[in-house]
Amino acid sequence: MRAQSSATAPPAIAVATAGREGRGFGTLLAALGVVAFSLTFPATAWGLEGFGPWSLVAVRSVLAAVIAGSALLALRVPLPARRHRPGLAVVGAGVVLGFPLLTTLALQTSTTAHAAVVVGLLPLTTALFSALRVGARPSRTFWIAALAGAAAVLAFTVQQSGGALTTADLYLFAALVVCAAGYTEGGRLARVMPGWQVIGWALVLCLPLTVPVASIALAHEPVRLTAHSVTGLLWVAAGSQFVGLVVWYRGMAAIGIPKASQLQLAQPLLTLVWSVLLLGEHLTVAAPLTAAAVLVCIAVTQRSRG
Repeated sequence: MRAQSSATAPPAIAVATAGREGRGFGTLLAALGVVAFSLTFPATAWGLEGFGPWSLVAVRSVLAAVIAGSALLALRVPLPARRHRPGLAVVGAGVVLGFPLLTTLALQTSTTAHAAVVVGLLPLTTALFSALRVGARPSRTFWIAALAGAAAVLAFTVQQSGGALTTADLYLFAALVVCAAGYTEGGRLARVMPGWQVIGWALVLCLPLTVPVASIALAHEPVRLTAHSVTGLLWVAAGSQFVGLVVWYRGMAAIGIPKASQLQLAQPLLTLVWSVLLLGEHLTVAAPLTAAAVLVCIAVTQRSRG
């Protein structure tokens, strides 16, 4: 006797199967976002070879807004509802402006390995913001695994940088807070509107600020166009600022903000790999041990129920 097909399966089974498939696809999208974000710091380091920090941040936002705005116009997407605009402002302040600017300022004096500490702590901070903002209540197992993963990543990245606190650390910790707020608000909005529209409208709404800042910065900061600086600029604009956030917000909407945020525990290690390949930095033997610990924590958080 043949197994019952999904088309003729009982409604409860069909719904459960669809739910599992949806969560699996959501996890894949969130993971793709993490991969895109893991290239942000190395790409920013490349961009700083030819642009000043203010120029790099403002121009990347303008370019990303042009891409997003073109898509919104081509598809004739209506303006966001008034009730969604405060949330979009939080996304813009945190993800479009705050995090890129603060991390770029930090990377002027910090290595990408040291800067990775902020993304090592970001999943835990995002889960905390989620609990406060949208009422998410992860289980005790979830929090234990999240704390363990964050501690492992933090210990690794601090050890790599020598454990010294600098002015760059202040930028990084501030970036951690504003980014977590932007991720949480974006994940909440992605439940009621497509994720690409969330970041798209946030980018467009920031244009009245980013365009004049880009004009002033380009006039006062030196610009040196090289293969590295142009590639870095294009990646942080199209890859990190738009495409990465599109799949990230959609993934968060599918599997929930806390669980999606835990996938970012792998981001610092990915960033270190790219730093070796693209920037010539060196890894220690602690890298594979930390990677194994992080993967275990991710597995636990993904299986735990809030």
